[in-house]
Amino acid sequence: MTADGSIVHASERENPELFWALHGGGGNFGVATSLTFRLHELKQVTALLLLWSPERAPEVLRVYRDFLETAPDEVGGGALYITAPPEAFVPEHLIDKLTFAMLVVYAGPEAEAREVAAPLLALGHEGEMIDEMPYADLQCMLDDPPGYRNYWSAEYLTSFPDEALALFCERAGDMIVPSPSQHVLFPQGGAVARGADLPISWRHAPWVVHPFGLWDDPADDERGRQWTHRLRQDLRPWASGNVYLNFIGDEGKERIIAGYGRENYQRLARIKAQYDPQNLFHLNQNIAPA
Repeated sequence: MTADGSIVHASERENPELFWALHGGGGNFGVATSLTFRLHELKQVTALLLLWSPERAPEVLRVYRDFLETAPDEVGGGALYITAPPEAFVPEHLIDKLTFAMLVVYAGPEAEAREVAAPLLALGHEGEMIDEMPYADLQCMLDDPPGYRNYWSAEYLTSFPDEALALFCERAGDMIVPSPSQHVLFPQGGAVARGADLPISWRHAPWVVHPFGLWDDPADDERGRQWTHRLRQDLRPWASGNVYLNFIGDEGKERIIAGYGRENYQRLARIKAQYDPQNLFHLNQNIAPA
């Protein structure tokens, strides 16, 4: 439903420009009342969550980086600093302390996952949780808990050399601990980077740095924001300039343009002018009508 109340159908054949815009343009063009998805069967995945003391992080992260750059499409996950929770698989000396974690996700059974991840399992981790699980359960594992103050952002990197790696590890010392904050490096590449022509140009970056801050004391607000800004500033020499808009808050119009790239943004603005010329749908990462 568009801003004037019209019902339109968007597909590759019908209103194809609107169909293109909806692949990343968010709620800028109307209200989606019905969606058709193409599904890919994926019932079980294997998750390997491995833990180390933070002193081991630079060494382990170098191996992880090199491993991911040649890993098959079935492998995903992330490397992150967290406050280790009081769970049975967490060594006592890491509970409520800054901890380096590696999450390896494999679209297949545990035996295959262990074989593929053998170089990482050989690094001598201090805690582990390895299990087959439904994909939906994996998606909920690291959900942020409600009730916290929060601030986050991201930079998408064209490369992640040793200098960038060292800065990523060093900046983890600014995190608020204990808290549910996450200091994350996500790999992309693979099928994500090989996606079709879409308005979201960040898909082509091989790495994502995502400082995700959560805390409960208002006195920590400035510290939480500064940790995010400093990490972004440190990694900017390797950043593509693009950003996934769901990973940021209100960072101004130029950051919204960076979510699409200037050429794509201008095309989206022309489509916005066709379907919502008065910018009724503006309470979002807004694309202003051309």
